[in-house]
Parts: sequence; structure tokens; C-alpha cells
Amino acid sequence: MATEIFKGRSTSSSNIINNFDGEYLYKGNSTSSSNIIYTFDGKHLYSGRSTSSSNIIYTFDGEYLYKGNSTSSSNILYTFDGEYIYKGRSTSSSNIIYTFDGEYLYKGKSTSSSNIIKTVEGNVPTFLLII
Repeated sequence: MATEIFKGRSTSSSNIINNFDGEYLYKGNSTSSSNIIYTFDGKHLYSGRSTSSSNIIYTFDGEYLYKGNSTSSSNILYTFDGEYIYKGRSTSSSNIIYTFDGEYLYKGKSTSSSNIIKTVEGNVPTFLLII
């Protein structure tokens, strides 16, 4: 069963913005191949369905999200520590832009329900919630 990603806190089917089946991220509720936005192979995120190296837009190593195929520190966009998502490489609390508790993605550090921007039912690489 695909992981469903909802806008906001409600898990109404009308709020589904993406589905993720472990390989493909789909737009909306349908897992039709025509709705594939990205392909994830465990390391690289590709635009669309093709896994051609020319389609690599991000690389993820479990801690850092890099722009493109290079894992040079100059290409770090975000840092992930399992709870917080930081802009850039620094894990200073002033760089926290999102918090993820496994179910809800919050804007900023506070886990107040008013800060919920996405809800997840299932498992998804965290970086897919912010691209």
C-alpha cells in the first residue's frame, strides 16, 4: 500500500497531495504512471520516471540533501537529524525550518497543531515532504 501525504492535518482523501510507493512519488491520489513526479532509488531523486543520470535533481545520504549528483559539502541544501530539518549544513537551532514526528510535518521547531503543514500515513523519506 502506498504512503499517503496530506495537506494540513486532515486525512480526508480530498486532502491527498502525494502518494509514495517506495520508488515513485505521485501527484494526487492516483498511482497511475502518468502521475509520477519523481523516482527515488534510495540515493538519488530523479525528475519523472527515468533514472538516467541526466535526470538526477537531488542526492540524499540519510543526513544531507544535496543539489544534483555531487555530494560536495557546497551542494548541501538541508540537514536531517531524525526530528528536525535544518536549512544548509549547520544544525544550529536557528536553522530549523521543519520538524517531523513521523506523522506530522510542522513549520519551524514548535509541534503545535497550528504549525502542521502535512500529515503522513505510512513511511516516506523525510526529504520528500519538503521538495
